[in-house]
Amino acid sequence: MSGTNSLDIIEGFAVETPDGLIFTVKGLLHPPDRVIAYLRYLPDSTGKRLRNGIPYRRVYHFAEQQEILETSYPTYLAHDPAFGLSLQSVPRREIDTVYDPRSYLAALRQQGPGDHLEADALALAALIHKTADVPRENLGVSGSLMLDLHRPTSDIDLVVYGTHTGRTVHQRLLGLLHEKEGELRRPNQEELAKIYAEHRRDTPLPFDSFLRLQTRKVNELRFRGRETFIRFVRLPDDTEERYGDRRFEPLRRTSTQARVTDDRGAIFTPCRYRVEDATLLDGSPLPDLREIVSFRGRFSDQVRAGEWAVAQGSLERVVRKDRRLYHRLVVGGHAGDYLLSRERV
Repeated sequence: MSGTNSLDIIEGFAVETPDGLIFTVKGLLHPPDRVIAYLRYLPDSTGKRLRNGIPYRRVYHFAEQQEILETSYPTYLAHDPAFGLSLQSVPRREIDTVYDPRSYLAALRQQGPGDHLEADALALAALIHKTADVPRENLGVSGSLMLDLHRPTSDIDLVVYGTHTGRTVHQRLLGLLHEKEGELRRPNQEELAKIYAEHRRDTPLPFDSFLRLQTRKVNELRFRGRETFIRFVRLPDDTEERYGDRRFEPLRRTSTQARVTDDRGAIFTPCRYRVEDATLLDGSPLPDLREIVSFRGRFSDQVRAGEWAVAQGSLERVVRKDRRLYHRLVVGGHAGDYLLSRERV
């Protein structure tokens, strides 16, 4: 699927370069000349995934991604003037192929499944389309399946695009998960322990806190026994913000607690929680902290309005176009970041 001149490359998409590197796209806001995206697969003789006879290696961790790019592909690292950081990103002129989850799912529906994973992905999309009564064109499948790099045991990565569609599907999933009969369920205790072990390296939470948060979310499920992740993504037309409307100045890593006043952006990736009454964990006030955000799906739907968020992340000064300032906390950019909820502090 080509589209090298498109400006609507957003979360859930992937892009491939002439080097054969495959990056997964992050967020909705991108500079005119680059797409912010993180390295996920690269051709490698030691790789365990094959596509067109070429072995590929999946790169799991941020530090490994950075090392590969710094050593061999520095073109894909650049300072971003709006985000104030050196970010993994792909120059638009270097994009050879764009992978759109919605186009992939539409093509899969037309041609039919070629294996069990494709059949399960189609069945899940059909279930959500039917029971939530949402447009087919707002649903997509991403991940290794979209990239033809999946294995028989791979999971399903379903993407739901659009603010209204996302909230509709989210509510319907809550209903489906209460039905005792059906192919969709929450992970059991053993499966949750496995998820916890995978997350613990980057996100150090006590197991009981992890269980409490995970068991009320709907984005990490099992469909026909298969691992399933559902990502809710706004569309660019759902927001008036454009790249450069705000500038972000990184300050330091810190831990904070704050009362969540608005969780309407919580289910989406990127997610956002509006907060008030923020303090450092030692009780010192943290004036003008207005929001906690994350670009990682694991921190979506983590805290509800009226609860207190306890978090560790990167503190940033936000400079608006009208020059008014406030602060935000970005969770998930470093190993050790976390976000949990408490009813009171």
